[in-house]
Amino acid sequence: MGEAMAWALLAASSLLVGALVAFVVPIPRRILGLIMGFGAGVLISAVAYELILEAVEVSADRLAVAAGFASGALVFYAGDVAIDRRATGSEGAGGLALVLGAVLDGIPESVVIGISLLAGEGASVAVVVAVFLSNVPEAISATSDLLTGGWSKARVLALWGVVVAASAAAAGLGYAALDGASGSLVAAIQAFAAGSILTMLADAMIPEAFELTRHNKTVGLMLALGFAVSAALSFTT
Repeated sequence: MGEAMAWALLAASSLLVGALVAFVVPIPRRILGLIMGFGAGVLISAVAYELILEAVEVSADRLAVAAGFASGALVFYAGDVAIDRRATGSEGAGGLALVLGAVLDGIPESVVIGISLLAGEGASVAVVVAVFLSNVPEAISATSDLLTGGWSKARVLALWGVVVAASAAAAGLGYAALDGASGSLVAAIQAFAAGSILTMLADAMIPEAFELTRHNKTVGLMLALGFAVSAALSFTT
């Protein structure tokens, strides 16, 4: 259990790294948008190669994959709508949407890390690095948005600290409680994360990247580069 929690903690710790970068480095809006575009590409690659592909490989039940994916998308959608309604007229809603995406992505992925170690497989360094890389731009963007919305640095750090701790705990839960879990259950968990990520990208991260750069087409190039980097990491193991 300790090893599973340690790997998940390492992967999620980049959320705090991203927050600290946003605290100390004044990032121009255009550069922030390009960073978000790169991060979106990393996440799309993670959806394709680390989540959906693996979900299909561990389960012959395609319905479990589809149901998990749809559930993740619906949960993010419902949470995002609730955030928008609560934050109407105030800044920071975009940042909270990215935080929600990080939670709905990080916790299921951490559970899967725990399950993989339980099965006797070593943690994939490529997966951990890909998650680490994708978290940084998410945290930078969300932190910048939350600070603009009036959040204090201490409050932002506390929020990310809770997300990191929850991810580590989820890995421990996956290790302790899911011994002998069926391939369909593991696939549904992975697909849930994929559905929430893809919905978050379409609804929040990619539109904001274009908005920050005033619809600069370089965002699309950065997205492709992020995908390429993450895909290369995925195929190193």
